[in-house]
Amino acid sequence: MSDTKHTLVALVEDKPGVLNRVASLFRRRAFNIQSLAVGHSEQPGLSRMTVVVSGDSAVVEQVRKQLDKLINVIRVSDITEEDIVARELALIKVNATASTRSEIMQIVDIFRANIVDVSSDSVTVEVTGDEDKVESLLELLRSFGIKEVTKTGRVALTRGDTQ
Repeated sequence: MSDTKHTLVALVEDKPGVLNRVASLFRRRAFNIQSLAVGHSEQPGLSRMTVVVSGDSAVVEQVRKQLDKLINVIRVSDITEEDIVARELALIKVNATASTRSEIMQIVDIFRANIVDVSSDSVTVEVTGDEDKVESLLELLRSFGIKEVTKTGRVALTRGDTQ
């Protein structure tokens, strides 16, 4: 099978060094992590890690199994083929003048995004949604001049009941 984007979700102990061990495993296997998001989970003392990598399905499965063997990893799932809810958050600082500010605000409204900061020469936009939505908004705002962008990367959960 060809290289595809895989979304791996790991439940890990919330301890120092766990993120480094997980990232090192991908480094040793020469995988480029496209995005990595980590935060506290619903269970005290555990964090949920969402890792997006590109690769052959068989090789990614091997990496998943190796991750599962790490001492601080409780469970790892490849949810690529599952029915999931996935989102990204981006903050985008855009050049804005008195004449372009209203046009930027209209575009932001269409995407159901928010303006979270305004200065004399820029606005900062917050957008949450799937990757296509975030990229589409970025593309439209490029014509105004983007000063800075930061994105969280994908966070994802499977739909329906949890295992």
